[in-house]
Amino acid sequence: MAHEKASGSILKQPIAVWAIAFACVVSFMGIGLVDPILPAIAEATHATATQTEMLFTTYLLITGVMMFFTSWLSSRIGAKKTLLIGLALIIVFAALAGASGTVGQIIGLRAGWGLGNALFISTALASIVGAAAGGAANAIILYEAALGLGLAVGPLVGGLLGEISWRGPFFGTAALMAIGFIAIITMLRGPQVKPTPTPLSAPFKGLGRPGLAIMAATALFYNMGFFVLLAWTPFALQAIGVASAMQLGYIFFGWGVAVAVTSVFVAPMLTARMRRTTVLIVIIPLLAVVLLLAALFHTSVVALVVLVIIGGLFLGILNTVLTECSMEATDLPRPVASSAYSGVRFVGGAIAPPLASTLAGHFGTTAAPFWYGVIVLVVATLIVIFGRRWLGRADGAEEHRDEVAEAIGVGDAD
Repeated sequence: MAHEKASGSILKQPIAVWAIAFACVVSFMGIGLVDPILPAIAEATHATATQTEMLFTTYLLITGVMMFFTSWLSSRIGAKKTLLIGLALIIVFAALAGASGTVGQIIGLRAGWGLGNALFISTALASIVGAAAGGAANAIILYEAALGLGLAVGPLVGGLLGEISWRGPFFGTAALMAIGFIAIITMLRGPQVKPTPTPLSAPFKGLGRPGLAIMAATALFYNMGFFVLLAWTPFALQAIGVASAMQLGYIFFGWGVAVAVTSVFVAPMLTARMRRTTVLIVIIPLLAVVLLLAALFHTSVVALVVLVIIGGLFLGILNTVLTECSMEATDLPRPVASSAYSGVRFVGGAIAPPLASTLAGHFGTTAAPFWYGVIVLVVATLIVIFGRRWLGRADGAEEHRDEVAEAIGVGDAD
């Protein structure tokens, strides 16, 4: 099952929990924040679509690479220091991105932003679990709610501030993160439990385990499809007359709400009734159908908007179930498994945006990236089907929520 039974009201939490949850929301906003302003940035900086898509690539690539090392760092300096260092880096690089004058500068600064994001999200849930009332289940629900809210609010804030200036969302994020930084310093008090140090090589060796390797490969191709939908659709909509930052913000706000609802409510319902790998084998192809329809109806505004929202429903389910599968696929320590899995997963997200725009330019149609999304999702499905015999633990292992707190915190944030 996706969630154990929680005890007590989820809303009756120590103030430290709400401080971390607020910072989580703002951190996850950074994923979709630039979505509504991609066309505006391209126009203001005279950048190509491929150059602009690199705003996703550098952010996700650095986040992914650093995921391999964050468990090593946090196990030595502690969760609170890791959280604060991550927040500080996000504040600095988001503000500098807002003050930049060229797309090249913004691309580089988004890489620094990704570093801060990796350090923060790798330890956020572990910290919430340590401070939350009502058990680990309540803490995880709070975290997933923060994830969904951040994904939903990010595009909306990006659209609102982007109507004023494309620089607005960057400065807005820096300001909100500064509030989160102060809140964690003042509200996350008491002794911090320092985990047992893990070897630097542990996540890389972990990928040699068949179960984890299969889940990482699945997530690699799945995340390519994820970011085709998230990062390319704004340009597909721009091509048919929807270029307003506010319009795009509302569309992707709806997408984020869909992700939040299904990740928190629908995924647990499905995994309570069928094997996790069965959920993946059913839902990944349904997401492929969404992208197939987007390719076929790429000239229809109504069709693309509806498909984005429907795609969000499937993405929410897959985010939760993929992470749970990866954590239970082997007997590796959960933080180690999570670092390896999430590192590969974010790299998949980094590859997709510039490749999508390159394909669109090569074939001369905004439909080409959606076809690419269909292909990678079919590959992801085949990996699960043919690798299923090594995923028995993922289907039958009993969840231990206190142990997987940090692990899901890393894996669920893309």
